[in-house]
Amino acid sequence: MKKKLFSEIPDLQGKRLRLGRLTPEHADGLQELVNSENVYRYLPTFLFEKQYPDVRDVIDRLYDECWKESIILGIFLNGGFCGLAEMYGYRDPIHKISVGYRLLERCWGKGIATEALGIMIDYLYNETDIEIITASTMIENRASARVLNRNGFDLVVHAAEEDWGYDRPTAADKWIR
Repeated sequence: MKKKLFSEIPDLQGKRLRLGRLTPEHADGLQELVNSENVYRYLPTFLFEKQYPDVRDVIDRLYDECWKESIILGIFLNGGFCGLAEMYGYRDPIHKISVGYRLLERCWGKGIATEALGIMIDYLYNETDIEIITASTMIENRASARVLNRNGFDLVVHAAEEDWGYDRPTAADKWIR
């Protein structure tokens, strides 16, 4: 029997990566991620890790305050923090979830996002009752579009205006798998 999403904090193992719970020992890596303007230039302004000035508060609140709306996991390579994997926008009646990822700049171009997304897809389709996975990207974010393509996502809407927390609507591409 498949699990209901949010019934547990998953700990997922891939070939090279592990996606799992963030703990206080990951605070320095999370701070590096949050401080990177390049990482967040193609992302919404309202992400959970940016809600509090001290990332230790983010980690402390992640699995109670944020839980049931998002599952945010650390992405780890050889035990080292590489970034965040997120499952959000859960729609129980239609068994749908959206996914996202963000990596430390020093982890870009190494196939980490592609593998992390593949791990999330495998978990969602094989271990939970999720039937539809979606993603959104700013149209300028070609690297993320390639990651989605490599993982079997199809572009279904190009340049839809969305509220990403900026002064005006953001042109975003909508993807589905």
